[in-house]
Amino acid sequence: MSSSALQPSFDDLGTPLSEATFCVVDLETTGSGADAEITEIGAVRVRAGQVTGEFQTLVRPTSPIPGLITVLTGITNRMTAEAPGLDSALPSFLQFAAGTVLVAHNAPFDTGFLRRACAALDHPWPGWTVLDTAALARQILIREEVGNCRLSSLARHFGSTITPDHRALTDARATVDVLHGLFERVGNLGVSTVEDLLEFSRKVTPQRRARRRLADGVPEAPGVYRFVREREDGSDEVLYVGTSVNLRRRVRSYFTASEKRRRIDEMVRLSTAVRTTVCCSALEAAVTELRLIHAYAPAYNRRSKHPRRQTWLKLTVEPFPRLSVVAAVREDGADYVGPFGNREAAREAACSLYDAFGIRRCTPRLSTRRPSTPCALAEMGRCSSPCDHTIDVEQYRRLIDRVRDCLRHDLGPVTEAANVRLRRLITEARFEEARTVRDRYDSLRRALLRVHRSSALARCREVVAAQPSEQGWQLHVIRYGRLAAAARTERGEDPLTAAVALQASAATVPPPLLPLSGGAVAESELVSDWLEQPGVRLIELSDDWCLPAGINRRLAVALPSSDPGSGGGDEESQSGDPAP
Repeated sequence: MSSSALQPSFDDLGTPLSEATFCVVDLETTGSGADAEITEIGAVRVRAGQVTGEFQTLVRPTSPIPGLITVLTGITNRMTAEAPGLDSALPSFLQFAAGTVLVAHNAPFDTGFLRRACAALDHPWPGWTVLDTAALARQILIREEVGNCRLSSLARHFGSTITPDHRALTDARATVDVLHGLFERVGNLGVSTVEDLLEFSRKVTPQRRARRRLADGVPEAPGVYRFVREREDGSDEVLYVGTSVNLRRRVRSYFTASEKRRRIDEMVRLSTAVRTTVCCSALEAAVTELRLIHAYAPAYNRRSKHPRRQTWLKLTVEPFPRLSVVAAVREDGADYVGPFGNREAAREAACSLYDAFGIRRCTPRLSTRRPSTPCALAEMGRCSSPCDHTIDVEQYRRLIDRVRDCLRHDLGPVTEAANVRLRRLITEARFEEARTVRDRYDSLRRALLRVHRSSALARCREVVAAQPSEQGWQLHVIRYGRLAAAARTERGEDPLTAAVALQASAATVPPPLLPLSGGAVAESELVSDWLEQPGVRLIELSDDWCLPAGINRRLAVALPSSDPGSGGGDEESQSGDPAP
């Protein structure tokens, strides 16, 4: 079987430098404060190294130009008196720069004024890709080459024939020469797109950028990727496993400023290669990622590394059964609920059953002949007290039958008990206790839904299902809850014929021990999620696949929204009994 769970990917790596149109802009203003205004706009359009247009206009400010600014720029009040106002100049510039990559030296200064102008005149911000030549120069050039990154210093360094003089069009022309000089410096470093160039203006270490070569052989296809460190004996140490709809884009994103996680930065530095597996569907990719994480337990993956470390809530089989938190499901005839994330979560879920049925919480094995001393909970009326034979074996068995029926078929009795207690606690303004009751119930409900979804699939010897896609059909064979085979058909190809062939080649899966499925619980959940998607069609179903209708009941009582942290209006506290 192939591989890759789909993650969101980046829209990078798209525009070659030779095909991009750049608009190099410079502004002159009355100052740098919040009330400063634009006095001149100069811009040059460039494509493939050739100037394709220029734009220049003075702009009449609404207040006098300070004397120091006039000395610096040479722009006087008399010069701007007959110039167009910003309401006329700005639309003309926006039209000139439309569809380009905006370039400026110290770009935040210029884009800040342009953003403010667009907002003041109700023009939508064009959403340009912005390139800052100053930031780019700081990353590319070393101090021994040029003492600072002022425009005049860079223009001299790159041999520009234009001397910046604090006039907009002149400075924009000088910036064009600086931009081309920077292009030449990064051309031998594998920079070929606008997106590559942007990374040089960000804080990406040269070591990380240099490792982009690891993505050279990665296909532009959906699948699973693995960052590995090659050992001396030729084997791989898997450091990280992930999935994407476009493997090349996703892998390359790890070498850009978009990736800010410290652990991932360390992982990239340790990696010496990237291995990929192309998959035919999102489900196959997600399952393959999960299996690889389970198999290799990569050091830099945080989730699903220890699938066998599970916690279950077990209703024991003995004369006076009780709830026990255990680490595994055994073939002992007991009822199991889970898995839970940890033992504490399992204990919290058990509390909902204790509150609803009053079954015993003590751990010793009780005698059916000799009574023992009751515990404090029995004296408080919170336990049915089988220990002192307040309730006999037959009565306790009927109580346990109600618990089993609740776990197997209908959560209603626990739901009603939780609703009653919530109403009382809310009336008494005991919101913290009410939140605990709600959280315990939700933990039990989610665990029951999880185990029933898993066991429902585990009872099916084989499910063959298909989902339409743009290319054709995605086909899957699921056996006892485990993905046994996956394939994709092209448009015009008969999916039923392909499904028969896929069944013949699918992996053999032995019947599991219920409520476990043929695969990991997480895999069973992925398969269930896919089967429940709109548009998925069942081709063949060997056995009944169903869930008890009453197992996903929601609480009818919501905590008041004024209670901090109560989440009074969230999904978990809404009324209703949607089918699972």
